[in-house]
Amino acid sequence: MRGRDSVERASNQAGRAARQVASQPWVEPLARFGYTAKGIVYGLVGILAAQAAFGSGGKTTDSRGALQTILDQPFGQFLLGLVAIGLLGYVLWSLVQATMDTENHGTDAKGIAQRLGYVGTAIVYAGLALTAARLVLGSGGSGGGSSASQDWTARLLAQPFGQWLVGTIGAAIIGFGFYHFYKAYTAKFRRKLKLNEMSENEKTWATRMGRFGLAARGVVFAVIGFFLIQAARSSNASEVRGLGGALAALASQPYGPWLLGLVALGLVAYGIYNFVLARYRQMVIQ
Repeated sequence: MRGRDSVERASNQAGRAARQVASQPWVEPLARFGYTAKGIVYGLVGILAAQAAFGSGGKTTDSRGALQTILDQPFGQFLLGLVAIGLLGYVLWSLVQATMDTENHGTDAKGIAQRLGYVGTAIVYAGLALTAARLVLGSGGSGGGSSASQDWTARLLAQPFGQWLVGTIGAAIIGFGFYHFYKAYTAKFRRKLKLNEMSENEKTWATRMGRFGLAARGVVFAVIGFFLIQAARSSNASEVRGLGGALAALASQPYGPWLLGLVALGLVAYGIYNFVLARYRQMVIQ
């Protein structure tokens, strides 16, 4: 009983702390800035990949490559610093979503899993924000997406039942990709928008960008999951691919430039959709 009471007290304290942070007037603007930063990163990844697909320069890269591209521009350190702050805003909003249950997922098994997904998102984008900050400070970012993924995959493969574990993660990522197809098909993401503040033309294009962008992300996640399963089957971590590797794999397929170009344009659309979220996302904090 004493242990249960301690857990409940800790949970209540965490909840009060989360509500205190979420009630601050700067949280919502920073969260919207976070969606803008996320849109910039995905948009750049898509633009660079589209240029590579259509033979006008560019390259297939991941989010870290997009950050480096920002840094290489005039006033790059200042711009990347703003992106890093925005990414931290997105991390904060993800944690608010998890702790405050802003989407009303509830506390059943499905709801807890969805809220834990927000925590996972926060961890991923915290790492990306840290990489951006290191690049701004001139200390260099962490390793590329594929190399980092290969490192943790190698560690997992070295564990008992490591191949099964890596294969399960790969299957889960493929499932996550198909969930993106489902979201694109149903367009339920529109429920998160302030549709009453949008014109009919804005609603139409927001829906198109959201569907196209989510479908493109679904393709990327499916490819990443496929390579994880390949790594599990061969017990070879070098098979793993991150975002940039997944795009490069698409380019190497029959009709690769067309396939890469389509997915790249979808990632640009996803970036635009995040700009829409920055402006029209519902952010009800209870």
